[in-house]
Amino acid sequence: MEYFLQTPQWGQFQRSLGRTVHEESGPGWHFLAIEEKNPAGKVLYAPYGPVAESLQAFDAALAALSALARKCGAAFVRIEPVSAGFETAEADSLLRSRGLRPAPTSQQPELSWIVDLDQDFKDVLAAMKPVNRNLYRNIHKKDVTFRSSQDPQDIRILLNFLHMTARRSGFKPQSDEYLTQVARSLMPAGAATLFIAERHGGPIAAALVYDSADTRTYAHAALDDAHRKLSAGIPLVVTLMADAKERGLKFVDLWGVAPEDQPDHKWAGFTAFKKSFGGRGIAYPGTWDLPVNRLRYGAYQVARKAREKLRTLRS
Repeated sequence: MEYFLQTPQWGQFQRSLGRTVHEESGPGWHFLAIEEKNPAGKVLYAPYGPVAESLQAFDAALAALSALARKCGAAFVRIEPVSAGFETAEADSLLRSRGLRPAPTSQQPELSWIVDLDQDFKDVLAAMKPVNRNLYRNIHKKDVTFRSSQDPQDIRILLNFLHMTARRSGFKPQSDEYLTQVARSLMPAGAATLFIAERHGGPIAAALVYDSADTRTYAHAALDDAHRKLSAGIPLVVTLMADAKERGLKFVDLWGVAPEDQPDHKWAGFTAFKKSFGGRGIAYPGTWDLPVNRLRYGAYQVARKAREKLRTLRS
């Protein structure tokens, strides 16, 4: 799988936000790293990276990241090696032996849900819950149609539905400014597409996806509260899967899900929704820090723990 957060298109979007982005590569490895700020000062962050074909290539990428961090004055490198030449089960010992430490929290999901498209689409449908298949095949009887758009202006449809969801559930979406810039940067480049469900000529649901060379990532979605009983969000997801299959993509990444042993997890509801489309779970090593300036990183850790202790005492 090619993870979208390590593509040139994501780098282009980050630069459009005014951020400094570094992209480097070598034999069997590459990375995209973004300069960020936190209490330690400057941090070099490689979301779902670096990408490496082998453990030897990963070590070379890590050395390049460390050198880059020193050059740009970063206190540490933050990585998420989801495709780095080793299995997740052995990640802990491998990463610790290279001086990495688990980050305080994971910045990207540690568990995701993948639907494989490298099969006949009828088999993809067969793996879904019957209600999903039936809605996809019969939703047209309720005058619901679907279309896709790469017009940045259409992002307003999704924003309106996200505002409805936020008012109803207290959910806090990405800001309008952020998603508007996503649309301006990625949709004209063909790297992002908005899928829209419509009834009687008006939109009732929308979903924004990102595409890499082989993977479509389900990023943001919401629907019109007035049409919730139609469950248009389900056939909308199947539609974007069918479109991905037609485009020759091999995977649909439905993004983060809750652990199976945590039924009360805050993501439990939409985890059940995502799993209803068939597919499989995939676990990642999580977010790790590699100190470059050990004095500054140590001070950052001490200050962070002090803040956590203070919050605990207050609560």
